[in-house]
Amino acid sequence: MDNTLRQTSSHSMPSALVNQTLSIIGAPLGFGAGKAGVDLGPDTMRAARLLKKLTALGYTVNDEGNLPIKAPVNKALPGENPRYLKEMLLASQLLADKVYQVLDQGSFPIVLGGDHSIAIGSQSGVTSYFHKKKETLGLIWFDAHADMNTPETSPSGNIHGMPLSALLGHGAPELVNLQGFSPKFDPRYCAHIGARDLDAGEKALIRELGIRFFTMSEIDERGMNVCIQEAIAIASKASAGYSVTFDVDSIDPFDAPGSGTLVRGGLTYREAHLAMEKIAKAGGMRSLEMVEVNPILDTNNRTAELAVELILSALGKTIL
Repeated sequence: MDNTLRQTSSHSMPSALVNQTLSIIGAPLGFGAGKAGVDLGPDTMRAARLLKKLTALGYTVNDEGNLPIKAPVNKALPGENPRYLKEMLLASQLLADKVYQVLDQGSFPIVLGGDHSIAIGSQSGVTSYFHKKKETLGLIWFDAHADMNTPETSPSGNIHGMPLSALLGHGAPELVNLQGFSPKFDPRYCAHIGARDLDAGEKALIRELGIRFFTMSEIDERGMNVCIQEAIAIASKASAGYSVTFDVDSIDPFDAPGSGTLVRGGLTYREAHLAMEKIAKAGGMRSLEMVEVNPILDTNNRTAELAVELILSALGKTIL
């Protein structure tokens, strides 16, 4: 990238991140889901030149490498729910501590998954950092699924369908109480974007908690511009800003085929970019996470490359 373009891109950085160092944290965890390959996601996004492109955007970037997450030695027992709870607890604690450390050093964490169960650890780390400062954090969660099952409602027992409920105080006590407090988020400061495949138990919990869901039907009717601005307004009511976690299955499978739980009718390429561009412009983001990139299921690395593009958009890259 030439110097002129680099300077132009730097001017588009969100004000909250100007001169801030970025820290890349790989969380190669795949046992929260049911399909192999998602643990390769962090290195696949790195291979799509994530670090080089972030540096070209004007940031100082530290790659913290991949966390030493240990996969289960034995298969889950029949009927085990949640599956691999012991291993998940260890991995979640490891990730929470790492994210906290990065924030405490004054750096901005970018977490690369792995399946979406990593959000239990990553978001616990972010919220615990601000909790210690007696500040609240908002949340914007992009996903085709609610991720709000509990062991009582989950059809599969896979924890990657449970992270948001755990962060909101519902589910396995070991995960709910990670970092010593619960809930991690106040539902009033949370917005979910892109849902189109919800289980009955999740719908009941969504209504109980009153968390704001911008479903694909609403996005179709009202447009992404209106929906993402409302989502940002909700998350920005928290005193410390908000965290963003992005599951690539929120995007339509035509543009993002490399994910394990595809559902047709998702966000378009431009809708996803617009959402991330609006988040960058708002300037309140405190951490960013990209999950569920599965290179084994991908086509010509399209999903990993799109994931990298979306990270760049969220961090200030603009067309002009």
